[in-house]
Amino acid sequence: MFQSIFNFLVVTDAESGSYYPTTAGNIALFVVVALLFLAMFAYGGSGKKKVNAKQLAFSAVAVALSVIASMFTVFNLPFGGSITLFRMFFICYIGYLYGTRSGILTGIACGFLDLILKPYVVHPVQLLIDYPLAFGCLGLSGAFMKSKFGLMKGYVLGVAGRYLCHVLSGVIFFGMYAGTQNPIIYSIIYNATYIVPEAAVTVILIALPPVQAALNVIKRQVTE
Repeated sequence: MFQSIFNFLVVTDAESGSYYPTTAGNIALFVVVALLFLAMFAYGGSGKKKVNAKQLAFSAVAVALSVIASMFTVFNLPFGGSITLFRMFFICYIGYLYGTRSGILTGIACGFLDLILKPYVVHPVQLLIDYPLAFGCLGLSGAFMKSKFGLMKGYVLGVAGRYLCHVLSGVIFFGMYAGTQNPIIYSIIYNATYIVPEAAVTVILIALPPVQAALNVIKRQVTE
């Protein structure tokens, strides 16, 4: 029965050995994303009150902007991963504005959408690590939402969480591509080649005074 459901939702590329969602699989993923936003509406935020419509709408916009940014890739790596235009920032910003719980749920939703648009799956556990878990970690930025320079510190923490997930996945599931190199070193370097450049450029950008001023204005508008 499980195999039948799996074949209904997923198709295997015989040449690359990678799994891709079928039309039914994509519909199922969209349902999961919708349920995540419903969960955010019911249980997100600080835990003292439900998420309001403004927060839910802004989180959805952030996911949309992240998906759009992912389409403008500077460089694509052969086994997954790409340098994009600030896509991680949008999810980290939600965590910074509304807290870790909302940030993580938004990141997970973004991860599932990324799975629909750019799937590269060789194992079900690798799917979980590289998509919902890795992108969910971007929401850890909420840990510094009330801290001085909180956005900067939160962004670094969220990106570091995503990076560690991809490194772990690389060691476990893609170590065969390391050749004679140590799989851990290979995974650390491989994932750093696309995570670090985007993170560095983003940190420089959000450190600029005009950008900080603009982000503060947005924060006041969406959190009041």
